[in-house]
Amino acid sequence: MTAIDRETLAQLELLRGCAQATIAEILATARIQQYPAHAEIVREGEAADYLHVMLSGLVQIVAHDGAHETTIAIIEPPGAFIMAAVYLDRAYLQAARTIEPTSVLLLNAEPIRRLTRTDIALSNNVARELAQAYRTVAQELKNQKLRPGLQRLANWLLRRDVEVGGDGRFAIPFDKKVLAAKLGMAPEVLSRSFATLVKYDVVVSGRDVEIRDRTALVRLARPSPLIDDPSV
Repeated sequence: MTAIDRETLAQLELLRGCAQATIAEILATARIQQYPAHAEIVREGEAADYLHVMLSGLVQIVAHDGAHETTIAIIEPPGAFIMAAVYLDRAYLQAARTIEPTSVLLLNAEPIRRLTRTDIALSNNVARELAQAYRTVAQELKNQKLRPGLQRLANWLLRRDVEVGGDGRFAIPFDKKVLAAKLGMAPEVLSRSFATLVKYDVVVSGRDVEIRDRTALVRLARPSPLIDDPSV
């Protein structure tokens, strides 16, 4: 890792406000790893030897029970995963694989665990990361439990539109099968839901989406900040 890399990485949210000695020790054994699309980064049940911080790309967090698989989350930069396992020194409860070519910063877990006991800024940053992860899971659980699939899709489209500029035109950043898994829907149910959205003036061609009547889609989605706003 170059000096420029280290200077840039020292600005990570995890290291913000930390003592220079803390930053130096955590980054001393850090490395940047490049992964191709569909590569397994973390295996479910493995020891949490590293904290993974995304620098670019997309990562799908999944869980398994026998042959069954479910998608827990889609991680975008500069997201970190999976902090709870790292902090508690326990096995990963989920697996992680790339959706597209992805760059990941690997931070050795041991110094992070040890230095949280002596560096209050690092301890606070880890606590903030864990709290945010908990709230994200709580919002997603509410989304899955309280809404039918069509409403979940409508809210995802509205949120994605805002994230990429809010002009009503965007591309779904991954395969529709991944989107279906994220929304807790079978792929064929997702296809039918997209077909239903035509009457709300949502036009979908491949991965390209055009929201022609935002008011109609909002009326269907009934968005709630306590479910849909990650900043709440």
